[in-house]
Amino acid sequence: MVNRGDGRLAVAFLAPVLIGFAVFYVYPSLRGAWYSLTDWNLLSEPQFVGLGNYAKLVGDPLFWNSLKVTFAYVAITIAVQLVAGLGLAALLHRLTRSLVVRSLLLVPWLVPSVTTALLWMWLLDANLGFLNHLLVGLGLDNQGFLTSPDLALTSVAVINSWGGVGYTALLLYAGMLLVPPTVYEAAALDGSGEVRTFFRITLPLMRPILAFVLVVSLIGSFQLFDTVAVTTKGGPVNATRVVYYYIYEQAFTHFKMGYASALALSLVLILGVLTFVQMRLLRASTSDLA
Repeated sequence: MVNRGDGRLAVAFLAPVLIGFAVFYVYPSLRGAWYSLTDWNLLSEPQFVGLGNYAKLVGDPLFWNSLKVTFAYVAITIAVQLVAGLGLAALLHRLTRSLVVRSLLLVPWLVPSVTTALLWMWLLDANLGFLNHLLVGLGLDNQGFLTSPDLALTSVAVINSWGGVGYTALLLYAGMLLVPPTVYEAAALDGSGEVRTFFRITLPLMRPILAFVLVVSLIGSFQLFDTVAVTTKGGPVNATRVVYYYIYEQAFTHFKMGYASALALSLVLILGVLTFVQMRLLRASTSDLA
């Protein structure tokens, strides 16, 4: 039997969270939706323009280029983090379960992304960077890792992958621990090797964890901003001008807050569709362990 006082107590406990959610998430989202329908430069009163910002967005080549660059970056980052993360997780699972090793894997993820970007900017500098000194020492040419249109985006993706692969590996390692040891024992009795067991048993049983990692990586990759702002400023030749950085430029460089809000809402819609499709394709709500 539910006591009426219990409901009031539950509401009292939930109130701070609900108020915080409304103040810091719901209200800014509604204001952003309103600003996306206006022409506002932060100084004058917003002027209602209806769907004008969205019509401008459709015909904006820089927006579509930034979206293409973002998709390319997401593909590179997710591929690198997933492959490297699975490899590290498998090594942890099979060779060592040391708490010290797991803690060390998290160190790059705990370093602020701006610090990571500055560190790698110095390492990859075309003239003074350690990596280019190493290449010259091997008899190779200097490479403009952050100044070449062909290498800049890949370099940014590798920088962020270095920072996030340890966290990804620990999430996947936690998923591997959920697989019952009896499954591996049965596979060994059937003569299944390590590689076959990994691809035929471990990966299928980790589907919910893999789906979670992919969705989190997708959303996080689309939010790329600080590494680009520190290292390339969207260049060279728009090669690293991702959607987040383009929104920032429209809002705080050109003071087009209405248009920036329309861009941001469009990005939310794109992320929602991609997440839904990803969850459906991976059947994230079901597990073969049941």
